[in-house]
Amino acid sequence: MSTHLPALAEIGIDVGQDFPKPLTDDVVRAADAVVTMGCGDACPIYPGKRYLDWPLADPAGLDLDGVRAVRDDIRDRVEHLLAELTSAPPR
Repeated sequence: MSTHLPALAEIGIDVGQDFPKPLTDDVVRAADAVVTMGCGDACPIYPGKRYLDWPLADPAGLDLDGVRAVRDDIRDRVEHLLAELTSAPPR
């Protein structure tokens, strides 16, 4: 069994039915920030959008503790980004 599901389930996240989705024009237009995670995905570029690439360890092949470390790194980055986005003055 993949170590991804237990690492997420233990913090109350069920991704059993989820799957990766491509970045579409509509998704990027609606976003305040576009985050990729070191996978080199190409995405549409729109003026005024904030683009971030978070270089993260690939959880594939990691043991449960390694996956937890990646999960926690993502959580910390998301919390920091949310704090930045919600404390910024309105445009």
